[in-house]
Amino acid sequence: MGRYYRVTFKTMIFLVFLQGTAVVLFHSWFIHLSVSESPPQGKVHVLLLSSWRSGSSFLGQVFSQHSSVFYLMEPAWHVWSNVEKPSAKLLRMAVRDLMRSLFKCDFSVMDSYLPENYNVSTLFAWTDSRALCAPPACSLTVTNTTLCQDKCDAQGLLKAEKACNIYSHVVLKEVRFFELESLYPLLQDPSLDLRIIHLVRDPRAVMNSREASRKAFVLDSSIVLEQKETPLYMVQYKVLQKICHSHIRINERAVLKPPPFLKGRYKMIRYEDLTRNPLKEINELYEFVGLEMTSGMGEWIYKKTHGMGKGTKKQAFQITSRNASLVSQAWRTRLPFYKVKRVQEVCKEAMELLGYRTVDNLKEQRKLDIDLLTPKEPYLFNWRPA
Repeated sequence: MGRYYRVTFKTMIFLVFLQGTAVVLFHSWFIHLSVSESPPQGKVHVLLLSSWRSGSSFLGQVFSQHSSVFYLMEPAWHVWSNVEKPSAKLLRMAVRDLMRSLFKCDFSVMDSYLPENYNVSTLFAWTDSRALCAPPACSLTVTNTTLCQDKCDAQGLLKAEKACNIYSHVVLKEVRFFELESLYPLLQDPSLDLRIIHLVRDPRAVMNSREASRKAFVLDSSIVLEQKETPLYMVQYKVLQKICHSHIRINERAVLKPPPFLKGRYKMIRYEDLTRNPLKEINELYEFVGLEMTSGMGEWIYKKTHGMGKGTKKQAFQITSRNASLVSQAWRTRLPFYKVKRVQEVCKEAMELLGYRTVDNLKEQRKLDIDLLTPKEPYLFNWRPA
């Protein structure tokens, strides 16, 4: 005969209680899972996408100095400098995955690219990040980079992670992407609210700046050129050609035929527009990513763009108070015309697209009252056939 069990009223109450507890726990787990897969409330992720010597260090500081921003300068430098004989094409996915983790404030991804027992100071140009020179990353709030180096160099990156998590905006500046396609997974990631600001500059001005800091870009140039043997006198032109083609390709993907997930999340700006009307242009960039212009930031921007210096720098990435408008035109008096002519040849399509007028001779080049910049709007729509 089968056995029968008598269920008491107390047993029934206990079973109902267990069932209710299980439902509550499951619901809490489901809510937690859903939250972890969606963007943190108010958290915005910004990629400052540019190329070397295009004013990106200044633009990075425009964001780094904002009190709502956690900023890192060129974290992909660690990837490019730690792989033997790499190429830009081969490294782009590794760089993309690095960016994804850093946007989520997961700094463990850096373990593969840093030496043992690393400090915060192992991060490339770490003192350029205001957030790493202030609590909770640092016990003090310091504005002097030398003092930050002395007082804020913590062991490991746990304090950097903690700091990253408290800011509403995570901004990464990078010069090592030459197309947008590898970034599509980040744009489609529901846990990221990614905005892309694409900074471009007159390639003749880029050439002039690269000439002054040639040794700083030997490794990067070899990676851009896929480690191919290139005559030394042609390296700069070949790199510029790659950069110019990347600007065309990026802007085409974002403006001419944008995928649905990219619409409203890409903005291009010319360095020259930035120097001519910095407060207006930067305010528009802030609005694009959901930041507010403060009086303190306005004063800082004015000071950095209306200094008396003319752009001579001892270090390739140093930001000083200079007359930004004069800096943007420096190539016209410094660069030999034969180099200007060659740059115009290798970057012709990009210059037409972006609104940079060419010069036909040295006299036109040196005549500074000739404006070589077309109005801001048409360059977004004036497309040439491929």
